[in-house]
Amino acid sequence: MLSVAKALLDTEARAIARASERLGEEFSRAVALILSASGKVVTAGMGKSGASARKLAATLCATGAPAAYLHPAEAVHGDLGLVEAGDVVILISKSGSTEELLRLVPRLQEIGAARIGILGNPASALARACDVVLDASVEHEGDPHDLVPAASAIVATALGDALAVALMHSREFSPDDFGAFHPAGQLGRNLRLKVSNAMHSGDEVPWVGPDDPLRQVVIAMTRKPLGAACVLAGDGSLAGLITDGDLRRALEKHDDIRALAARDVMTLRPTTVRPDAPLREALVLMERRERQFSVLPVVEESGKALGLLRLHDIYTAK
Repeated sequence: MLSVAKALLDTEARAIARASERLGEEFSRAVALILSASGKVVTAGMGKSGASARKLAATLCATGAPAAYLHPAEAVHGDLGLVEAGDVVILISKSGSTEELLRLVPRLQEIGAARIGILGNPASALARACDVVLDASVEHEGDPHDLVPAASAIVATALGDALAVALMHSREFSPDDFGAFHPAGQLGRNLRLKVSNAMHSGDEVPWVGPDDPLRQVVIAMTRKPLGAACVLAGDGSLAGLITDGDLRRALEKHDDIRALAARDVMTLRPTTVRPDAPLREALVLMERRERQFSVLPVVEESGKALGLLRLHDIYTAK
């Protein structure tokens, strides 16, 4: 079973790589057609191609390009009213001869909607009815009998993603824009909220001095259990950070910790984050490293220590 699964994934990966190699002027024309359109993007497809079309419409909406999915069979029973002059319709089909899509073409032409095809057969009847065609052909689906729309659906979806990302680049779509379209959910919060919205500051934080006895540090961290203590220099700048891990390592290294001070166990020059940084930036600082952090000191650009941000705070911020 494992070899069958790996063979399928390898087939899909090769199919996407070949689709990438085929990209050229037609792709640039498709992007330009969408950018110059006065209306929205409408996607359409049947079966697995319909799933790719739905996903493309959702991705376009999330990245600043108004889009909607149109079910081809329902379209000829009234839903075609969704399409207006100035729209761009993206037709997705493996065969290029999907009957429900072909029935739409004359009406789309009458309306004045431009047509982009993401087609597994670029020489098909549907291809001839499109203004631009992106080649989504595959040599093999990947299953033992070459029946299941696996590689073809993946390639069609990938080409749709490529269109969406190219449009993002052309429109200079920023993380702030992305956050505006995702007001709910963890991703949206991480983009919209700042470190200052989630951090602990003031009396919530265990503050200690470099010369404070380690026993005093332990007491402060026990009373205010944030997973770390900020070690402050005389001018209020961050001299170092002591985490729960630092305390455990000190206990392992020293039989008697009574003579130790904060400066003996603190981490000098710890990784810090600014209060105006997006939560997403703090999350990257904590997680995208071989040794992950669970807490970050928050420091102003001047060096003044303001507080602590825990990984838990990022996921519970409101």
